[in-house]
This record gives sequence, structure tokens and C-alpha cells, in this order.
Amino acid sequence: MVNFAIFYSATFPFLRDRLNRTGTYMLHHKQLYGIISLILLISAPTLVAGDIYRHIDSQGRVTYSDTPSTDAHRLQINAQVKRRLYQVEKVYDGDTIMLEGGLHVRLLGVNTPEIQSRVRSEEPGGIAAKEWLQKLLKEQTIFLEHDEEKKDKYKRKLAHVFLPNGKHVNLALLENGLGTLSIIPPNLRYANKLIQAQQHAEKKKLGIWGMPEYQPRSIAQISDHTSGWRRFTGSPVGIKVNKKYTRLIFSDKIDVRIANANLKLFPEISTYVGKPLEIRGWVARSKDHYTILIQHPSSLIIKRNIQD
Repeated sequence: MVNFAIFYSATFPFLRDRLNRTGTYMLHHKQLYGIISLILLISAPTLVAGDIYRHIDSQGRVTYSDTPSTDAHRLQINAQVKRRLYQVEKVYDGDTIMLEGGLHVRLLGVNTPEIQSRVRSEEPGGIAAKEWLQKLLKEQTIFLEHDEEKKDKYKRKLAHVFLPNGKHVNLALLENGLGTLSIIPPNLRYANKLIQAQQHAEKKKLGIWGMPEYQPRSIAQISDHTSGWRRFTGSPVGIKVNKKYTRLIFSDKIDVRIANANLKLFPEISTYVGKPLEIRGWVARSKDHYTILIQHPSSLIIKRNIQD
């Protein structure tokens, strides 16, 4: 017998309320999994299921909850994600497209080099990424899958893009070396897969990874490389903390900053001090001070030595 107590508030509040009013249900395992499967089957077209954890107490009683506890195990439950089919109208660049009705979409998890515009200069690899995406999406319909944040500050939809055959476009850009990781919390869906895709391209020196413009430079030369996404190497000598940021200090004029709200994603910051690092991102300058904002550990890599 199973003491069935699912407090599935994020996805199934109606079930939570039912359980709170009537107490616990006593069900056999097969009945339990049948109910969960039926709920997911009914809800899959419109809902994304959260996690369910299974715990067995000292008396052998089994409880289920949406909150992890000591010795609890997460159930592997597959639920479909709500997706809608769209027609692609235009490709602006390697990571931005326009859909039917003028809907602008920025691909999540990836950044491609800029193309020439009124406000930006062309960057190496920008045209190649745009042309690859144009060829892939020509007369194509796509599915959008959102993460925690639905829009960016420019009011563009943020999404993972999938072809009807299941191809993950964001991942494919990284896998072919046409762009670089740009993982920005709280949008962490597919982060591990995207990291693996970039590692594949980097190992094979595909696309930008083989271009001289994107090879790592010493962070001491940062004043010569302040435009666009760049790679730097160096070893931090200390840490400074204020209300908003924790900073790895490389010199009195150079630091890497991490928002304190994102520190939970990183290893203990002190582990970076004195280690050879590769830092990936965009340089911001204030007078003679340079800083790079790092939002995910994938952009702050500990190397065995500075040549790695």
C-alpha cells in the first residue's frame, strides 16, 4: 500500500487542493503510476510537468511530493511541452528571426557574431551564421519552446527553435561552431546539451573556434580587445564582494564580476583564485577600468595551464 501525498502545486493545483481537503490516499503502485500517467497525458498539450520525488520512510511507507527531501528520489516522468507551429518569414542574423505576423524571436542559449547594421560593425563569422540559418529555415515551419523568461528587453520572444523533424536549431548552431554559448539565468533549459554541443565544435575547431579573431588573449591586453565577444586568459589574485556582485580581481583595473544572485550556479568562488582561467564574454569599460560580466560557469573555465 502507498501513502499517496502529492503536493503538485506548480503544475496540478487542483490535485493539491483535493489532497489537502481529503487527506491521504492509499493506493497500490500500479494505481499510482496509472493516475500520474493519466494526468500527464491529459495535461501535456498545455502544461509542463514539474518534478515529483518519491520517499520511503523507516516503516516502509511511500510518499510523493514536489519538494525534494533527504533520501528522496526524483521520478522520471515524461510530459510534452506546449509548442505551436509558426511560419518563418525572415532571418535577421544567426540568432534572430521573424515569424508570421511580425513576431521577432531571439534564440536562447546561443550568440552569433554581428552582421553589418546602422549601429554595429560586421564581426567575423556573422555572415556565415546568417546564411546557414537562412538555408536551414527557408520556407520552413518551426516550433517554439520557451524557458522561464518569455521576452527580452527588446520585447523579442526568447525561445528554443525546433524543426518539425525534431532538429534543435539553437544546439545545431553551437555544434557547427557558428555561435557561442550565451546562457543567462534563469533560462537554463538544455544548458548541458548546449555546453556539449559547443565543446564538440571547439574540439574540432569548427567555425569561429578556428578563426584567429576568436583565439584567447592575455587579459592584460584587454584594452586592445573591447569590442564584441572575446576570450581572455589570466589568473585572478583576489576577491571583492559588494551588495550586488562578487568580483574576481586580476589587477587594480581589471575584474570579472558575477551577480550574487547567480553564485549558486558556480563552484565556491575562492576555487578560482590563483588558477589559470579562460574568461569568455563582453568587455565593459568605465574610464580606465575593465570588467567582464559572467552569468554562467560555462564562460569561466579553469584550465590545466594557460595554453589549454
